[in-house]
Amino acid sequence: MIGLFMVLPMFSLYASQLVGATPTLIGLAMGIYGLAQALLQIPFGALSDRVGRKPIILMGLLIFTLGSVLCAMAHSIELMMIGRALQGAGAVGGTILAMMADLTREEQRTKSMAIAGMTIGASFMIALLVGPILAGWFAVSGLFYLAAGMGLVTIALLYLVVPNPGETHWHADTEPELRSFLKLLFMPELAKLNSGIFILHAIFTASFVVIPISLHRYAGLAADQQWHLYAPALLIAFVASLACIGMAERKKQVRRYFIGGIVVIACAQVLFWIASSRSTFLAVTAVTIFLTGFSLLEAFLPSLISRTAPRERKGSAMGIYSCSQFFGIFVGGALGGWLYGLLGFSGVYLFCLILSLCWLKIASSQPRTENPDFIHRQEQLQSK
Repeated sequence: MIGLFMVLPMFSLYASQLVGATPTLIGLAMGIYGLAQALLQIPFGALSDRVGRKPIILMGLLIFTLGSVLCAMAHSIELMMIGRALQGAGAVGGTILAMMADLTREEQRTKSMAIAGMTIGASFMIALLVGPILAGWFAVSGLFYLAAGMGLVTIALLYLVVPNPGETHWHADTEPELRSFLKLLFMPELAKLNSGIFILHAIFTASFVVIPISLHRYAGLAADQQWHLYAPALLIAFVASLACIGMAERKKQVRRYFIGGIVVIACAQVLFWIASSRSTFLAVTAVTIFLTGFSLLEAFLPSLISRTAPRERKGSAMGIYSCSQFFGIFVGGALGGWLYGLLGFSGVYLFCLILSLCWLKIASSQPRTENPDFIHRQEQLQSK
């Protein structure tokens, strides 16, 4: 995960120097790994039920490593797009969770999945911080080679450290079941949450198409200097989101803080819009507010999905959730690049603001998941 995400803060600046680069193609190259992830997560998981977890994970890691090397060697935007698609095609996150289910007792599974979720979140934050720092040492192309090296190290860990599951079988709480997909896809409350994760990652990816370019153009920050901005922003975002999550759980006000996170994302887009060519201070403030809202919502959404989904169909619900997340990355990158080429920075920020307001409307109609009546209705649904 670190290898995949650490190029994100500098990607649009780096890709703009490649042969044939246009804003639309840069956005596509940035988001295309999300499309590959969305299309292959579930097929890889289903295949692992038949042929075993480790062979599928090995295949995914080799594809990711090959894609990383191709990205490092790319001198044209078309080759970069192929490499990014291959990086995403190593879509074994769901298979890894299934193997964790094979290796853990049912009463410990929730704890193990929570640890996995925290690891993914921490990897994302670390990647945003260390990527720009490392880029100052050996350029962005070197980050792709480093990602390939991480892929090879992970293969070694897979076979030298990770135990072999005693048996491999399908788990309702971690793996999707295709027959229940349509029913869950159109379940109103789950559909609202899936729309939320789609919008959140579309906004995030579209924003990072233009944020590095804006910081370089108007604040004079080169790619290897932007970590000076991201480091304090990420620290503040981490502390603020952790405090908000604790208060939300203590006061039983998850919905209020959840909606507050969406408002924060919308306010950040307004600040980006105002600061795009006027104020470095406002740009720094906008990045900090944006990452705080993103961290908060990224933590709340999986928890809300888990509470809302029927107990025996949690794996299917999480499969739809993951696909929505990765499709959001692809759509955000593609539309963000296209709008930047067509309307400039303001077009992208306006697009993200409109998405935020649409999400706010959707989330406002979400029932209170901490309400006893809602919990009772969910328990009745799960018993059926």
